[in-house]
Amino acid sequence: MRTYILIATLLISPLCMAGQIYKWVDAQGVTHFDAQPPQGQEATTVVTPSSPASNPAAAPRGTAIGDQQAIDNSVKKQVAEQQAQLKVFCDQARTNLAQLQNNPRLREEVDGEMRRLTDEQRQERTTEAQKQIADNCQ
Repeated sequence: MRTYILIATLLISPLCMAGQIYKWVDAQGVTHFDAQPPQGQEATTVVTPSSPASNPAAAPRGTAIGDQQAIDNSVKKQVAEQQAQLKVFCDQARTNLAQLQNNPRLREEVDGEMRRLTDEQRQERTTEAQKQIADNCQ
């Protein structure tokens, strides 16, 4: 939440640079910022920085802004790949669970031979699949 407030403040701050900004603390200890000084209360003037570059998007890649954007894009790409892998895993886990629950005669290949799962094995695998879905899938 603080990040969103900071971003909003940074986006709005160039609009506020034209006028004075006053800062004061009320009787409850809450700090206030406003374009108008409070009535009957002492306020300090906030010094605003000079306006930012006219086009921050045109910053060279070697700057901190360019580096941060590259890192952000890399992280977004990683997160998207992880979400895609998780979706594939969850879809497969749900398919396996449906097979375990709906098919009493399941077989598996062990050492090149096909063996039928016992009811206990099927129940055990059903429980494992349910746990994996609960832990990893939404």
